[in-house]
Amino acid sequence: MSGPQCCANPPTLNPTAGGGHVENLGGLNAYVNGSPHSKLAVLLVSDVYVYEAPNLRKLADKIAAAGFYVAVPDFLHGDPYVPNAGRTLQDWIKDHGTDKAFEEAKPVIHAIKSKGITAIGAAGFCWGAKVAVQLAKREFIQAAVLLHPSFVTVDDIKAVEVPTAVLGAEFDQISPPDLLKQFEEVLTAKSEQVDGYVKIFPKVSHGWTVRYNVEDKSAVKCAEEAHQDMLEWFAKYVN
Repeated sequence: MSGPQCCANPPTLNPTAGGGHVENLGGLNAYVNGSPHSKLAVLLVSDVYVYEAPNLRKLADKIAAAGFYVAVPDFLHGDPYVPNAGRTLQDWIKDHGTDKAFEEAKPVIHAIKSKGITAIGAAGFCWGAKVAVQLAKREFIQAAVLLHPSFVTVDDIKAVEVPTAVLGAEFDQISPPDLLKQFEEVLTAKSEQVDGYVKIFPKVSHGWTVRYNVEDKSAVKCAEEAHQDMLEWFAKYVN
């Protein structure tokens, strides 16, 4: 994940973006939106640019409008990666391991369930996809979506216990189509135990679902297609 694609098109962070609010959830600050009376929830795990990215919050609001309670925790503790700021991505990753975020996700999920939520889906973007795939066990969530994943291995896919969708890009040095096709083979082989789905989006690059230019109609359309695929996956399995 050390390539430039992981950090391309960094967002302008805005702590006031979105129609929701920030609250403490399981010990972490989290952007939340959606009806507190919903029995269904979606947990979004950000990329390296944290939970204040406007496009990510816009997506959270869209999911909330579909009837889910949505939480976007700050697994990066207010320390997003900042390109060209004197710290390499490799050094940043040493301070922000996905295993640590996975452990921190457990009390967040407990806090969500304590609100009366009975089913949870998790979606992870780039760095966050590794966290989401680790959560793809029946004890934690009911469905997972991995969007332009980083760090995710074939063994990770072999270990999933809940319906898992992988939305990847044609141009992705981190999870290239050849790797995505291996994921598809694994999910197909275990289709009797768990449903799986892999889609490779043509003419897009790593990060396209959340780091698109809002002025670029074509980029927005591609991102929205992925968002709709994710929503349909959660509507089918988080119930």
